[in-house]
Amino acid sequence: MTLKHLSRLPAIILAALALMTACSHGADDEAARIARVEQDLLPSVRVRGRSYTPASIEARMRHFGVPAVSVAVIHDGRIAWARAYGMADVESKRAATPATLFQAASMSKPVAATGALVLVQEGRLELDRDVNETLTSWKVPASDLTAREPVTLRRLLTHTAGLTVHGFEGYAAGEPVPTVVQVLDGSPPANSPPVRVDVVPGSTWRYSGGGMTVMQLLMADAAGTPFPELMRRRVLEPLGMRESTFQHPLPASLAARAATGYQAGGEPVEGRYHTYPEMAAAGLWTTPSELARWLVGIGRLAAGERGALLRRETAQAMLTPGLGGWGLGMGVRGAGDSLEIRHSGSNAGFRGQFVGFPHRGEGAVVMANSDEGGVLVSEIAAAIAREYGWPGAAAQEIVAAPVTPGVLESYAGRYTLPNTPIELSVSRENGRLFFGMGGGQKAELVPTGRDAFRDAVGGGEVTFERGRDGRVAAMRVGGERLPRTP
Repeated sequence: MTLKHLSRLPAIILAALALMTACSHGADDEAARIARVEQDLLPSVRVRGRSYTPASIEARMRHFGVPAVSVAVIHDGRIAWARAYGMADVESKRAATPATLFQAASMSKPVAATGALVLVQEGRLELDRDVNETLTSWKVPASDLTAREPVTLRRLLTHTAGLTVHGFEGYAAGEPVPTVVQVLDGSPPANSPPVRVDVVPGSTWRYSGGGMTVMQLLMADAAGTPFPELMRRRVLEPLGMRESTFQHPLPASLAARAATGYQAGGEPVEGRYHTYPEMAAAGLWTTPSELARWLVGIGRLAAGERGALLRRETAQAMLTPGLGGWGLGMGVRGAGDSLEIRHSGSNAGFRGQFVGFPHRGEGAVVMANSDEGGVLVSEIAAAIAREYGWPGAAAQEIVAAPVTPGVLESYAGRYTLPNTPIELSVSRENGRLFFGMGGGQKAELVPTGRDAFRDAVGGGEVTFERGRDGRVAAMRVGGERLPRTP
């Protein structure tokens, strides 16, 4: 067609042709962005003087032995793309797809927090009221500590309620599953200690899956509805998360779409995955795309859009950091367009991470079905951040301090988080220090000063404490103190 003939076309057809061309270019640009993310995995934390070579997602999956990883990316306030790689189940050779369900693990907490805030708006709960005034099926045991300050919903959401129990192991197939009350009391068949207040509520930040389990019971008591049904009606369906569920055990109708979790070394979790009665803390089954819908919803809440799940002032409270840099249900840092929310997740056989910028309409969710997936998940999230130019996307740099082999060896040992089965091992290998949990993935500890280190995966600070005899007595990680095991 000549330019002369083209000029005679109706304006509406010319506009449609222009739109088709723009969409084609947009699709090409998006494909190029996806390809760059897929080929540009690098550590988000790097040690000065060391060289790093970009690797592909597939290469890093092989390196770590991760069967499957699934990704969803938010751009301009919408889910821009979603991809899945590898096998949801190795034995049956079932490929992972963007519709494959993964355990969100601790990423369940901020979604559950959204449900709690809906109940606050309904007048069924209050943020600053003693939870024992609402709980009917169980009470937080009274003590001198709770007499000084009460356990409140706000403190449960911000991990400042003074409650014990960091996390949960779940229950393998065939094992008896306790009720929520049995979990909270640590009574059989629960495999975790009792959830109790052991510091003054409101006095300090300490991550507590136990506190979120108290919140789960509080929500169910207040609404008079089982927790999974409450979350389905008030959060999941309104946000379009219709394929997600908090039900445990997982309904048989969804089992065929669920990824199998894998242990370090490649063996599947017994029965494919664990059951978590601690649903608010660890129980959400979802896909990266569906969890991304929740992230998009948080952005709309922050903008105060009509028809949004929460009022703008409630969303602003949710996104306001307090002790430990924690908002109502998630980690929060920055301000304005740079305000960032994030959470990670770690269940038996599953690892995940989300990051979102509510005021920019940007974010990502990455989920893997392996205990060895933590580093891979972080590397993919970092590659997405670099590609889309998010705040803080530049790699953190650690300047290593010189430490003699004998000093490094003095830190080696086992360290246990009080009142939990969580134990970290520290070892010296090839002149460097590493720490990890059980037989799973290890992270290097890079020395930065006397008894001070940085985690080479996430960049977090790790410090060691010495006793009066000069020997290492404990380590501090993420605000938690872990005494050395004799």
